Amino acid sequence: MAKDTEKLIRQLSLISYLMAERRPVTAMEIRRDVEGYSAMNEDAFARRFYADRSELEALGIHLTIERPADGQVEQENYSLPPENFYLPPVAFTDSELAALQTALVLLDGEFAYAEPLRLALQQLSWGRPRPDRQPGQTSLALGITATAGGHDLSQRLAKIETAIFRRKTVTFDYYTIERDKHGSRTVDPFLLLFQGGQYFLVGRAHDREAFRVFRLSRINGKVSYATKAEHDFQRPEDFDPRSYARRAVWQFGADRALARIELSDRISWQVERHFGDAGEMTPAGDGSSIFSTEYAQPRAVVSWVLGLGANAKILEPKPLAKEYAERLALIKQRHSGEPELARAKRGGGKRREPVVEPPASEEREPNAIRPERFARLVTLASILIDAGRTHTPLSAIDLKERLQLTDEELAEDIGVLNIVNFGAGSYVLYAEIDGDKIEVDPEPYGDSFARPARLLPVEAKALVAAIDLLGEHIPEASLASARRKVVTALGSDPIEDGLHVASVGAGDDSGIARTISNAVNEQKVLELEYYKENEDELVTRTVEPYALMNGREGWYVAVWDLGRDAVRHFRLDRVKSATVTDQTFERRAEVDPSSDVDGWPRTGEVPSSDTALVWVSPERARWAREERTVTSELSDGSVIVEVAYAGTDWLVKEILKEAGDAAVIEPKEARKAVLTAATELARSAKKRPAAKPRKGKPKASTTKAPAKPGSRAGATR
Repeated sequence: MAKDTEKLIRQLSLISYLMAERRPVTAMEIRRDVEGYSAMNEDAFARRFYADRSELEALGIHLTIERPADGQVEQENYSLPPENFYLPPVAFTDSELAALQTALVLLDGEFAYAEPLRLALQQLSWGRPRPDRQPGQTSLALGITATAGGHDLSQRLAKIETAIFRRKTVTFDYYTIERDKHGSRTVDPFLLLFQGGQYFLVGRAHDREAFRVFRLSRINGKVSYATKAEHDFQRPEDFDPRSYARRAVWQFGADRALARIELSDRISWQVERHFGDAGEMTPAGDGSSIFSTEYAQPRAVVSWVLGLGANAKILEPKPLAKEYAERLALIKQRHSGEPELARAKRGGGKRREPVVEPPASEEREPNAIRPERFARLVTLASILIDAGRTHTPLSAIDLKERLQLTDEELAEDIGVLNIVNFGAGSYVLYAEIDGDKIEVDPEPYGDSFARPARLLPVEAKALVAAIDLLGEHIPEASLASARRKVVTALGSDPIEDGLHVASVGAGDDSGIARTISNAVNEQKVLELEYYKENEDELVTRTVEPYALMNGREGWYVAVWDLGRDAVRHFRLDRVKSATVTDQTFERRAEVDPSSDVDGWPRTGEVPSSDTALVWVSPERARWAREERTVTSELSDGSVIVEVAYAGTDWLVKEILKEAGDAAVIEPKEARKAVLTAATELARSAKKRPAAKPRKGKPKASTTKAPAKPGSRAGATR
């Protein structure tokens, strides 16, 4: 029998024994009565028993130790209070449980943590309808599902997840895109962050002795443990995982200065809603506002402000305002006259660097994170015991699908559980597979596994990660209330255990999402006040809402636009207000709101007959290779890429955001449109006087930038 299997039998038998005895027992009694210990000598037992206790504690199962006054170890008494093993009752409403069940239906097979999520919901839905037998949800579609995105990334993700759990230092080769260099890294991993369709590792880099952020898709080769020690480090108590998700892109790196940016009243609401955590908003005298934000990357701030067009102006510091003016002049220069390009390299044909995108739904990669076998065995034991006691027929095919097991794994797991006992020959259960049927004979003392066990760390992380990924976008109920109940039952937020899923897109759209979700559920017509970014105007749309959908840029609502008589998708972060009317509607049979979910929501590229050829500077070429199709490699290190676009206004915005590092080559009409936009932007910047902040206290909704961790955190994004 394999050592890992022997260990699992010992640990499960130890739990069963302590729960059945319901009294403190000595180490001598444990060695005598618990399966797997009796054949060991005294020294071997001491080592194994200590190691088993440590592993159980790491899984959140803590034995109580009563030490005698004289401190003699051999006289210590051990017990396992029920509350240290059983899951505290969680009073979910039917709608909350339905929302959690919907999360499993939506994410099953498309979520890196899908398997531990399945086990978590099995425990949480104890005695309720099975979560994996609920009807599919048609009013929510997912373009971004936090899948690992390929075999290599799955392996890295799984290794890092285990390293965070075990507090193991890891080593790997990494491509630092900012410096365009490859090198070896040794890192204490503290957190996995999923943001913008990518997984990032946050940890302490040994070479810099500081926090750094590493994108998993830029790790080359395997991730390895640095040592053979059981644990290598302890995470600092002041480490705040949420601070990394709250930062704006320009805040990754060492802080340099404070920027003050004037915003028009047209977009102040949007900036405050989506970047409020990254700075402070102060009303100005003419209806505009001043946004103050710390920044570490000047180009990123300039890029963001350029994308806001005439609605934003950098006031301070002067070097940042100067860089804005210089980059705007560079955009004009590079779009004036005929483009001047270096010669093309030989063999620089069309190609695209690998980018981490989920494969098509019918070609999903296996889930990256497998739950601890301990968790699987505990869940399987509870299912078998329940079926045996209630004389419920149990299908092997159904059980394999339910727990995502192979024939071999199911047979092995049942074989292990048949050996687990309470001591003195009293076994927990006996089960036998007969064709598709599973016959179960539970022992009368099988109560240890007849109630849901505590969620193990990876199960808890999977559950909360799924909730955070979906947010307030499920029409059936508020997942926020379910999340609060889960955290209360666990006693801590699983984010602290090293996994954080940031909201898809910018900022917090939960209020708008709840309103729209209710309208979808009740089939009520909506009135949306919507900011059309490309045209820089607020419009009102009357729509029939059909479904919510996420994509690379954020959340959308798929609607039938009554003014256009067509399906449209509105980004939630551009919805200033949503009002539910009294008018109801019947769903149109011809509307399939999720028909595009495998297209532009995943890829970010809207299908279009228009394609622009865009030159990208040598300094930004490596980023372009990650995101775009490269048509030509030029001798000076620059590249020419293809950019699909549905409207010239959108393309102009994207080129402005490149801050002079990109220029349209073709079509000429789009090239001219960029020049016109940049010229008008420069002219309006000169005309507009700077607004002065109002005196007195800021309004109540003002938010401040979050405190940073103790170390100066750099970014390798």
